[in-house]
Amino acid sequence: MSKFLRIVLLLTVLASGTLIASPARADALPVPGPCIEGAPIDGARTLYCVPTSGWNGDLVVYGHGYVAFNAPLDFYNLTMPDGGYLPAVVQQLGYAFATTSYRRNGLAFLEGVQDIANLTASFPAVTGQTPQHTYIVGPSEGGIITALSIERNPALYTGGLSLCGPVGDFRKQIDYWGDFRTLFDYFFPGVLPGNTIDIPAELIAGWDGYYSAVVAQALAANPAAAAQLIRTSGASVDRRNLANTTGQTTLGLLWYNVFATEDGQAQLNGNPFDNLTRVYRGSLNDAALNAGVNRYAADPTALASIPPYNTTGRVTRPLVTLHTTGDEIIPYWHQKLYRQKLLANGVTGVLQIPVNRYGHCNFTTEEVLSAFSLLVIQATGAPTIEIPGFNLAGKRAELDLARQEADLSELR
Repeated sequence: MSKFLRIVLLLTVLASGTLIASPARADALPVPGPCIEGAPIDGARTLYCVPTSGWNGDLVVYGHGYVAFNAPLDFYNLTMPDGGYLPAVVQQLGYAFATTSYRRNGLAFLEGVQDIANLTASFPAVTGQTPQHTYIVGPSEGGIITALSIERNPALYTGGLSLCGPVGDFRKQIDYWGDFRTLFDYFFPGVLPGNTIDIPAELIAGWDGYYSAVVAQALAANPAAAAQLIRTSGASVDRRNLANTTGQTTLGLLWYNVFATEDGQAQLNGNPFDNLTRVYRGSLNDAALNAGVNRYAADPTALASIPPYNTTGRVTRPLVTLHTTGDEIIPYWHQKLYRQKLLANGVTGVLQIPVNRYGHCNFTTEEVLSAFSLLVIQATGAPTIEIPGFNLAGKRAELDLARQEADLSELR
């Protein structure tokens, strides 16, 4: 039996104590049913999947991560870390599954919140089934959509699992991406056309076929500049695999600059990036760096548009977050900022799980399913069966220690 199937069986047994009405239904794995595409809702495509047998009566709604503005509307991020098809995996656990394309690509936090709410509300009419519990799950952009949905639409969801989302501060995320492109242009002048806030069409069209290779060549040709870029930006790399992950981090962050900047400006009514007073540190000559780096001023209209994209920390439903401490795209510091918001609102029950690893949303299937099982336990109560070493109180203490270690590692 594969490791993954053992995990599925374990969680199915776990579900028998908390989710499935009849214990006898845990004797066999549920059988995934066909996924059907429903009618678009406000322009968003919809997909619904219900197990043919063994449905536990609950629903998982899924919000995908960021997709470039010029990609087609589709159902994205449906492959698990081990290659499994997410709708089938969820159904094997006994849950129904539904997802949406969102009505638009690009910066779609607000649209995503509404599109998943519409998806959830439409499920009974489309499938003829009314779920007992509904869980919202999403990675990256879907992670912030999950947190915002739990905060703003608590009546729709039993709980949420937010994976590696920018839940702490959206403006700081914008500045992190903008700083990286600005610093790249300083250390590697002339490599990319345009600048931090002006992305020419030729760069968008030629990124995959030409410019990404040019960036990789520039990094290899000047490792000293590449090292300064990483130090001054604060972007994560894996020190055990420095050359490869410096390239991965740089290409990943520049991809977001290329494909998210102009769409973000359109949605926010102007340029939100500002580094007029930023002091950059970590180069071989910080005085020269701060004197020579390009400076940009944010448009007031864009800054005024940001608040609806931010979380508040006012959480009244169970919520679990999962985030790699070495996330180069959406840094782990979002979790610390979100924890401050939660504590300011007197919220102490949100489980924030750090995974000590490099990479954006770089989780194993087991980690994701374990986090989901913790969410279910938190939402529905302790299991009626005993699983050695798996109790919520003990897990909380374990997570608190891991979180403290993760925070300390960022300060070293």
